[in-house]
Amino acid sequence: MNAMSLSGMTAFSLGNTAPLNSAEELEAALRQIGATRYHNLHPFHRLLHGGKLNKGQVQAWALNRYYYQSTIPIKDAVVISRFRDRGIRREWRHRLEDHDGDLGTEGGIERWLKLTEGLGLDSVYVESTEGILPATRFAVDAYVHFVRDRAPLEAIASSLTELFAPNLHMSYFSRRMEQAPRDANFALGYVKTHARTPAEREAVCNALIFKTNVLWVQLDALYHAYVDGHVPPGAFVPKDR
Repeated sequence: MNAMSLSGMTAFSLGNTAPLNSAEELEAALRQIGATRYHNLHPFHRLLHGGKLNKGQVQAWALNRYYYQSTIPIKDAVVISRFRDRGIRREWRHRLEDHDGDLGTEGGIERWLKLTEGLGLDSVYVESTEGILPATRFAVDAYVHFVRDRAPLEAIASSLTELFAPNLHMSYFSRRMEQAPRDANFALGYVKTHARTPAEREAVCNALIFKTNVLWVQLDALYHAYVDGHVPPGAFVPKDR
């Protein structure tokens, strides 16, 4: 499974075949995509946030989510490499520090490792990513390939799931609740300004749909493995299984 196959699962369709003729229509379409496709609608997400998963299932989620979280700065470094505009590179660069941290500053990845440690997982094991699900690895790697291979406009558009994320972050990650709206507003402003044709606006929408697929398929895999009970060979097996 690569970026092309994930993005090919769906085409832009909101029940309206009319082209998007303005920035305002584009924003409305993007928000509709978020309202109908964001992974807060997934059954696994609802079990997690409803407190209905056991400890082993939460451990599996945190372990697999770590691979996604730790890959985001790699993805962002690829996005930066796509632009010769120094202003855009400067704007995007702080995302690396948000996740990786800086001298004397804790980043999101370090906070995530504290979460997994609090859940009883060994940090060396978590960082090795040895126990993650194959679908997690395929989906997250496809995201990196997408921002590397598609147009820079689409690379930025794929980050727009941040528009829908802030209310879903646990209070433990309150810093990200401040960072995500800032990042999302920049990305939204960028695509509204630079997607100047109906075809470019459609490409922006498809990039967001691709990203929602990346997030959704990870929860599909978690549900299949740790709710339905079909853990693939080599993946993490909770002690309370």
